[in-house]
Amino acid sequence: MRELDVITAKYQELKAQDIRCVLATVVHVDGSSYRRAGARMLVDEYGNITGAISGGCLEGDALRKALFALDRQENKLVTYDTSDEDDAVIGAQLGCNGIIQVLFEPMDYTDANNSCELLRKLAKEEVPMTISIVFDLDKSQKQLGTILIADENHAVASKQIPDNLHKALLFKSKEVINEGISCFGVLAINDKEHYLFIQKHQPPVNLVLVGAGNDAQILAQQAELLGWKVTVTDGRPTHANKERFVGSCQVIVAKPEETLQNIKIDNRTCFVLMSHNYNYDLAVLKLLLGRSEIPYIGILGPLKKYNRMLNELVDDGIEVSKGDLNKIHAPVGLEIGAETPAEIGLSVLAEIQSVLKNKNARPLKQKTEPIHDKEVNQFQKISI
Repeated sequence: MRELDVITAKYQELKAQDIRCVLATVVHVDGSSYRRAGARMLVDEYGNITGAISGGCLEGDALRKALFALDRQENKLVTYDTSDEDDAVIGAQLGCNGIIQVLFEPMDYTDANNSCELLRKLAKEEVPMTISIVFDLDKSQKQLGTILIADENHAVASKQIPDNLHKALLFKSKEVINEGISCFGVLAINDKEHYLFIQKHQPPVNLVLVGAGNDAQILAQQAELLGWKVTVTDGRPTHANKERFVGSCQVIVAKPEETLQNIKIDNRTCFVLMSHNYNYDLAVLKLLLGRSEIPYIGILGPLKKYNRMLNELVDDGIEVSKGDLNKIHAPVGLEIGAETPAEIGLSVLAEIQSVLKNKNARPLKQKTEPIHDKEVNQFQKISI
């Protein structure tokens, strides 16, 4: 389950029990840190924490700050400097050397668009979205907090904010969605500066497993732990059923030529052909060829199986384009010495992640650059 889903589920539970809570969000990082801007955690009035804003070094003090914000019933911005090794507040150091801005927002359950309600609406969307947070580095000023979610064309939900601020957020949201990069900005309205964090939000990966064997059961469970949406399709009702695939996994019984009839495909839909039936896998592969929106097709089995498929496609007069050849991964997975179904699942999921993130899956120790991609974290001036 995605961290966002875990946090919003906990929020609903606390709301039902009328237990007060605070949402903490990393809104800016200057330098390096374990978690980047957009990391969140929920703190209830008893001190229980869901989610994380660091690797553990900030949570202790953040808990105290959250309870203080809850007591005051007002948003609060806190700065943490993890480059200060002598800072007893931070605790065990990770050597991150970053300055982290964390916004604390007490939840008002009577507000239908409080921050967690906006997150709930965001989590349900299946298209790229943005969520906008407005704050002020002058901590004596009012912190507006999480105020708007938007898709490429319009605001999906918003708190009551000035029209010029609303307009600026929508304009930058469209830019963030198109470029796929979150934005930090500063906007002057009536001689007052507002600092903005407009975070990109991608819907979960859609993983389609063609085949409902025992190895698919394990792979489906592993993918769900990542928060991916999983669909399993197979022609055998004895294998493709909800008794074998629990949780939120969608299970479809279908002949191979019917595989795509009940599956919505977008640019985050990945397929793994693992039916252990050569003809079944080949029939589905034929359906996937030419679908430019599909970023990844994995085929379980040895290289000779894949070469046989390519030869039969040629014999059938089907030309496999260069684009399709690039997205087909056969044998499926990264070379990590996988033997067991769980190890193979790890290999497959790691390869899919690397493809979607356009990474080469090399060991991090071989990187000469920082672990995280360099982000444009300077505040850009935004004009209306």
